[in-house]
Amino acid sequence: MLSVLLVDDDIQIRQLLTDYLSEFGIAVVAVADGKSMGDAFANGLFDLVILDLMLPGEDGLSLCRSLRAKSDIPILMLTARGETMDRIVGLEVGADDYIVKPFEPRELVARIQTIMRRTKGGRESPDEQENIVSFMGWRLNYVLRQVISQEGMVVPLSNAEFRLLKVFIEHPGRVLSRDFLLDQARGRNMDLFDRSIDLLVSRLRQKLGDDPRTPSLIKTVRGEGYLFDAKVKR
Repeated sequence: MLSVLLVDDDIQIRQLLTDYLSEFGIAVVAVADGKSMGDAFANGLFDLVILDLMLPGEDGLSLCRSLRAKSDIPILMLTARGETMDRIVGLEVGADDYIVKPFEPRELVARIQTIMRRTKGGRESPDEQENIVSFMGWRLNYVLRQVISQEGMVVPLSNAEFRLLKVFIEHPGRVLSRDFLLDQARGRNMDLFDRSIDLLVSRLRQKLGDDPRTPSLIKTVRGEGYLFDAKVKR
C-alpha cells in the first residue's frame, strides 16, 4: 500500500484527502505544520509527501528545500497560490509536481500515480503488478482505479466506471446483458436504471478512446447487451 504524508494546516482539507485517498488504497498520515511533519518522519516511512505552500511557522518552500537536501522522497506541492513564479520556485527547490487549490481530488490521485511511476522509472513493483491487468494497449490498476495508456497517460475512473470495466475484463469475449451489467455496476447507495448502463458504457468508451460509431473494444450486440472484445493479460 502506498503511504503518503500530507502536510496542510486546513483541517477540512486534511480530512477530505485522507478519506478520499483511502478509497484508492493510499494510506495517509495528515499533519498541520513543519514540526509535526518532522515528528511523523521520525515515527514512520513514507512513499510521497503532499506539502502545502502556506503553512504556519516554516513555510512549504522552506520545508521542501530542507527535505530535498536530505531525501529523494517525491514531493507534491499543494497550494492556493497559482502564480507562475510560485510554481517555478517550488520546482526549483525540489518539488516533483505542483497542484493548485481548488482542485479535483481525482486529479490528485492521477498526479500521485504519475509521480510514483516517474520516480520508479516507469516500472511497477511485483506487488503492484499483481494489481494490474492489460488489454489492447491499456493497463488497469485495481488499487488506484485508473487506466494507463501506452503513452503513460493516466485516466481516472469513477467508481461505477471502474466496476463496469472490471466486469468486462472478467468476462472477455462474452455477451453480457444489460441486467447483468446493471447488477454488477451498481454500488452501495447507487441508483442505476436500465438506460444508465448505456450512458455508463458511453462514458467508458470515451475514456478508452473507443469510437462509439464503430467501437472495437466494447461492442454493442443489438437486443442482447455488450461484448468486451479484447485479450486480457494478468
